[in-house]
Formats: sequence, C-alpha cells, structure tokens
Amino acid sequence: MFYLVGLGLFDEKDISLKGLECLKNVDKIYAEFFTSRLFGSSFEAIEELVGQEIEVLVRGEVEEEHKFIEEAKTADVALITGGDPLIATTHSDFLVQCSKKGIDFEVIHGSSILSSAPAISGLQGYKFGKVTTIPFPDYNFYPKSPYEAIEENLKMDLHTLVLLDIQAHKDRYMTVNQGLEYLMNIYDDLDCEGLITPDTLAMGIARVGSKDVIVKAGKISDLIDFDFGGPLHCIVIPSKLHIVEAEYLVEIAGADSKILDDV
Repeated sequence: MFYLVGLGLFDEKDISLKGLECLKNVDKIYAEFFTSRLFGSSFEAIEELVGQEIEVLVRGEVEEEHKFIEEAKTADVALITGGDPLIATTHSDFLVQCSKKGIDFEVIHGSSILSSAPAISGLQGYKFGKVTTIPFPDYNFYPKSPYEAIEENLKMDLHTLVLLDIQAHKDRYMTVNQGLEYLMNIYDDLDCEGLITPDTLAMGIARVGSKDVIVKAGKISDLIDFDFGGPLHCIVIPSKLHIVEAEYLVEIAGADSKILDDV
C-alpha cells in the first residue's frame, strides 16, 4: 500500500490525526522537502512525533527513481510532504504509476497555501482568478507571465494569489519584497503601460499557519521595503473590493482607510 501524506503548513502539529495514525503504522516513511517544508518544525521533531525514522529523498530520487513505489508492492510505504500532497503535479503522477502497477494507494490531505492564504487575506475565495508564481530570475530568464496573469485577473475583477519561488535544495526562498521588485521591474520595462504600478494595492503574507503570521496590505511602494521576517512568503493582489473585504484590509491588514472610499 502506498500512502501520500500532507503535513500541512507550518509545524508537526499541523499533521492530521488520520495522517499521524497512518505514519505510526506504516513499514517505511520517505519525505521530500524540495517542493515545500515545515519552517516551524525540525526533521527530528517529526520523527519523534510519529515514532519512526524518516528517509529524506533528494529531487532525483523522487522524480526519477520512485523506489518508494516499488517498495509499496510488498510493504506499507508513506511519502510525506509539506502542505497538501497533490498540489504538486509530480505527486499526482505517483498515483498514476500505482494504478498502472496494481498498487493500492491512499491520499491523506493537509492544509494548503492555495486555500489558507486567500482565507487569511480576508478576500472572498470565489473572487480569486488564476494563481501565478514568480520565479527567481536567471541568465536570460525573466518571464513576464506572472505580471500578465495578474493583469488578466484584474481586467476580470478577480483577485490574484501570487506564489513565490522555493529552491529548498539551495535554502533559498523568495520574499514578498523580492516578488514585488520583480513585478516593478517588469512595469518599468513596459514603460509605464501596465496595470500593476507602485500605487497598486497589494498584500504581503508571511508564515501562514504560525502564531506570528503577518498579513500586511498597502501600496506596492509601501510594502516593498517592509520587513516580513522569515519564510515562507506569498503575495495577494486584490481587485475590486466588497465593503466587507475593504474593512478587513483596513482593520486586520493595516491598509489605508482611504480604500473604503472606493467601495
């Protein structure tokens, strides 16, 4: 049997009771932390909680070797990952492989940034459009697609959740500040023709699921130098606001009360 178990957002206490029961009873546990990781917990804390040793896999072992699937033919094997395990398309492919090989499988879901960040933003979930991700730029690699995705959502009066690049193998996690700088660099390249400008309302969100979560709203020009602290971070770009959303941004996220005049 193959178990795909999500650990949730922040620390080992986010694991569901169903997930914990599973991990205490399987024969072998593997972990991948290159798509996400729990910043509020140590690897040792997870092992102590489940009472078993956990083997951490590198990217190649997860995406190419798939030894955990072969072992699941004759044993109960679990693969754990941060967040919800099926958000990464790599993980859904494991279920396809199990089905082709006649291996039973079960998915135990965990809380995900895709639902938790929009929720803590105070914006109405059904008003979110396409999710986009800002990557770390590289030589000859600075795609405008994140900016364009936000623009398309704004044209349809839809909010945007902007995920920020994670390179866990390099211990590199994009900040809200870097993400906003990325968008402003594209704005400058467009010669001020874009919809997302330094005056655009934005939200920076840090460490969702933790006790020291930060939800800060304001103009991009005001947020770009704000200290959001440690990872993980994401950005939300609101569109047209309902009065209830606007009041939340002012009272909870510290937005300028002038936004209430526009709803």
